[in-house]
Amino acid sequence: MREKGSLKGVWEWILDAVFPRRCPVCDEILGTDGIRVCPGCREAFQILREPICRRCGKPIKDAEEEYCSDCLKRRHEFDQGAALYEYASVRESIYRFKYMGRQEYKEFYGEEISRYLGRQIREWNADLLLPVPIHAARMRKRGYNQAELLAEEIGRRLSIPVMKKTAWRVRKTVPQKGLNVSERQNNLKKAFKIRQNDVKLKTIIIIDDIYTTGSTIDALAGECRRAGAEKVYFVVLAMGNSL
Repeated sequence: MREKGSLKGVWEWILDAVFPRRCPVCDEILGTDGIRVCPGCREAFQILREPICRRCGKPIKDAEEEYCSDCLKRRHEFDQGAALYEYASVRESIYRFKYMGRQEYKEFYGEEISRYLGRQIREWNADLLLPVPIHAARMRKRGYNQAELLAEEIGRRLSIPVMKKTAWRVRKTVPQKGLNVSERQNNLKKAFKIRQNDVKLKTIIIIDDIYTTGSTIDALAGECRRAGAEKVYFVVLAMGNSL
């Protein structure tokens, strides 16, 4: 057993030497002592604080209000959601995580989500975590799905099963960035499909990197409900501004 552990340690050391880990904030190379972020960088990411919307978790100005203007105007398919960071503070980091192969950021992100949102996630008492799937063509090009990486880290830390093959993206939609709310909703119509035999579980938490209007979460949550889920929540790394 010790020999297996030793080999694992050597392999991790080799990987760190060839592909050194980088700070998710400044992207500088980290040392080999296991730290996941530069000591002076952690505070650069802005944690979302109260007051926040009781439905989607978006910041609101008036502490007396329960819901943001988006949630007052729109009916969502999900029950509730939570986000960790204000998007503006973490935008460049998410871009590197999503498009530049910085898969190692997942460890820091997963640790922070578990630290700050772990209590809320446990209270939802979910049967599984469901990462938002990407289209097969994008998976081939990128090589990984950032939502899956996040879900795996959160699930490992909070002991919640992750179901990566429960949902898949059947339409290659155009990027949501630059679209207005109605265009985002139309873009995602019939974009997802659920393997019905897998959704016998009652409570699901959808995992994604960014929430802006909720169109992606709503589209997938709607499919989960049609497949039999009774409660659908979401957790995202960052909360974007309303359109």
